[in-house]
Amino acid sequence: MPIQWTDDLSIGDKEIDNQHKELFNRINQLLDACNKGMGKEVANKTLIFLEDYIIIHFTAEENLQKRYNYPDYEAHKSLHSKFIREFSDLKKRFEAEGPTLPIVLQINRIVVDWLINHIKKVDKALGEFVKTKI
Repeated sequence: MPIQWTDDLSIGDKEIDNQHKELFNRINQLLDACNKGMGKEVANKTLIFLEDYIIIHFTAEENLQKRYNYPDYEAHKSLHSKFIREFSDLKKRFEAEGPTLPIVLQINRIVVDWLINHIKKVDKALGEFVKTKI
């Protein structure tokens, strides 16, 4: 089931919002590849992109936090680090097992649920803070 970007997920920073939209797009591609039983190679390419893009995105978010002296920077960065570790473990499992149903379910749980909940709670708080500084 594809995940949909909605305006309530916007944090108000164009760069970050566009990166979130691209993450949604690529996660949907990954889920689609897995759900269609497409080869491990297709889904693996998307996972490789996501692995790199997540680093780019988290770096951009953390730079925004540093620029505005965000008081919850350390906690936010810690959440990013934890997610990177979980995603790396998921990617290794995917490489070993392929696009199986348990992997698709784990992708949903780890990536989709985390991304939406992180944006709605943690990133939205960052966006609200930044708005007070502009």
